[in-house]
Amino acid sequence: MSKTSDMVRKEFKAGDDVRDAGLTTPDDIRRYDDILYGEDTGWQLLDVYRPKEADGKKLPVIVSVHGGAWVYGDKERYQYYCMSLAQHGFAVVNFTYRLAPEFKFPAAIEDTNLVIRWIFENAAQYGLDTEHIFCVGDSAGAHQLALYTAICTNPEYAKKFDFKVPDGFVPTAVALNCGTYRFANDGSLDDRKMALMADYLPYGGTDEEMEMICAVNHITEKFPPVFYMTCTGDFLVNQAPILGEKLMAKKIPHEFHFYGDAKHELGHVFHCNMKMEEAMRCNKEECDFFRKFL
Repeated sequence: MSKTSDMVRKEFKAGDDVRDAGLTTPDDIRRYDDILYGEDTGWQLLDVYRPKEADGKKLPVIVSVHGGAWVYGDKERYQYYCMSLAQHGFAVVNFTYRLAPEFKFPAAIEDTNLVIRWIFENAAQYGLDTEHIFCVGDSAGAHQLALYTAICTNPEYAKKFDFKVPDGFVPTAVALNCGTYRFANDGSLDDRKMALMADYLPYGGTDEEMEMICAVNHITEKFPPVFYMTCTGDFLVNQAPILGEKLMAKKIPHEFHFYGDAKHELGHVFHCNMKMEEAMRCNKEECDFFRKFL
């Protein structure tokens, strides 16, 4: 592991500890924890959260692909955010995936696919509406979700991977939050991101690898509707128009939201902080967007 990845894990954990301090499971949420969706009992675990008032009812699904610079994060860090989504009337699947550098690309995307297969296989037990599966991702999770969605909708791109998505599966719609969507081996990446790429990619970031993980290169007209957002203090703010330009070029229905202003700056992935009013508003607006496709 590079010094950069080690630092990211320590810094992100410290910030998340502060963010989530004192939070508990909402009284109106029923949760099912630590369900194995693959063979690796250390990594491939998921939770399902549902509103108690919907007991016995089949609900549309939101799958959350967590962020963490490709090297950090798990479902525990996203439980409160995901339960807030469930309060809007969805069954939410929150999962831990295999991280770099212990596991290289495309391990996390393979795990995302395993989770989708798990949903189809266990829909009856957990009241999951497989006709309406939405996905959310933030930061590195938004990047990996964009790649997975491209695999679902671009047959030529899908050929580059050994796994197969469930037959005919495409997310009903996706939300991409504070993500990164374009990479290039042209000197534009700073030392920190290059160190992360060296840990994430099997060959350390060759031109071929960088093209393969450049999400906007693989978006076609078949990509599903997209809600995407950024904010005033997002260090990836310049990635949003790159994604927007591609969505417009391919005539993909989309909705862009920008949060904060000159007097009120919001940070990267602010929407995961359940103590912030702006986070609650952002998450409600994403769920409202999803409801348009029910």
